[in-house]
Amino acid sequence: MIIGLLMLMVYNLFKALFTMNKNDPDQPPMTKFIGRRVITSVVIILLLLVGIFTGLITPNPRPY
Repeated sequence: MIIGLLMLMVYNLFKALFTMNKNDPDQPPMTKFIGRRVITSVVIILLLLVGIFTGLITPNPRPY
């Protein structure tokens, strides 16, 4: 699931890049795709935090 969200984030990044380069007023603005990328990043971070707090993901132990 996280890998799929990362791929979606990269897709929205490139979609914003192509929108910025075309500069077509009929297309949706670049900020739409950048906003989707930010929301996807927040969802990924929340999923990782939930996984760590519930014990599904165990982080590496700190060295002594």
